[in-house]
Amino acid sequence: MNRRQFLPALAAAAAPAYAAGKIKTAFYGTRHSHFGGKWKAVAANASYEIAGVCEPDQAAREKNKTAYKWLSEEEMLGDASIRVIAVEMPPATGLPYARKAIEAGKHVHLEKPPTAELAPFRELIEEARRKRLLVQTGYIWRFHEGFRRAKEAIENGWLGEVYLMRATIHTDINAAGRAELAPYRGGMMFELGSHQIDRMVYLLGRPTEVRSWLKKTSFGKADGLADNTLAVFEYPGAMAVVSTSAKFPGHSPHRGFEVIGTDGVIWMQPVEPGTKMRVSMREARGPYKQGWQEIELPAQQRYVGDFIDLARAVETGTALAYSYDFEMTVHETILRAAQQI
Repeated sequence: MNRRQFLPALAAAAAPAYAAGKIKTAFYGTRHSHFGGKWKAVAANASYEIAGVCEPDQAAREKNKTAYKWLSEEEMLGDASIRVIAVEMPPATGLPYARKAIEAGKHVHLEKPPTAELAPFRELIEEARRKRLLVQTGYIWRFHEGFRRAKEAIENGWLGEVYLMRATIHTDINAAGRAELAPYRGGMMFELGSHQIDRMVYLLGRPTEVRSWLKKTSFGKADGLADNTLAVFEYPGAMAVVSTSAKFPGHSPHRGFEVIGTDGVIWMQPVEPGTKMRVSMREARGPYKQGWQEIELPAQQRYVGDFIDLARAVETGTALAYSYDFEMTVHETILRAAQQI
């Protein structure tokens, strides 16, 4: 099965366990905002068995002390039957824990963004590559059907020459969330904009130039968070624009992504639940008719496709849908936009 045939299947319900048996998996941390959704996705997938959770932070354990089977770090890393570790630490703090997992011979699902630095992430990737271990980062739309269709349209030339992409991803975080992100120069572009940058790199590759504006609103100046941010990515003949902010009431329906070409446009807004994709074509091409049309898509579930792909790769000994080199390019591009390299 090639990549194009495989990716659409990932939006389906979790696959049954592979012949080799269930993949014993542990969670390393509970403090990333994606943890609850990841736990549910793994628990619902028949390919996995959850061994338990290791949470180094005592306060976090106390908050959930009866909810999970708790493991010590030694128990988790020393158990040869645990093959996958999902690192669910707060943004940009997960890399040292992922490194421990790789050193212990485990495959890793690593929350985003993994670190605010480039070299340590490169070292992790190269160590995993050397050991033939998998590293999968947790950007939320990697198996979104709308982006797959945008990629298909670009590769087949249905949109003509793609010259512009525009993406928005806003949120409305509280004071605690702001304080968590304020130490990072890139602020919202670093943490939240990373999801859209991941999809931009998927569609267009590595940009030649990156420029960004990391502004603080009057409210943002009190805590130092760059909470009103915009980045422009230059490609030969094309530009991509990503904007993200931290205080947007009713933000979810506004999150959108546009791919604009000389002969066609693909527009997703909202990206989630992602049940509709608008397309405009200068003339009929591929599955699309001339003019504006609305394409119905199944609701796009976060996390499900990621763990289907990870199970497939673990059990078959083959590569993930997204390569080591892709992970490096995404991380480098995020750090460029965040002005952290």
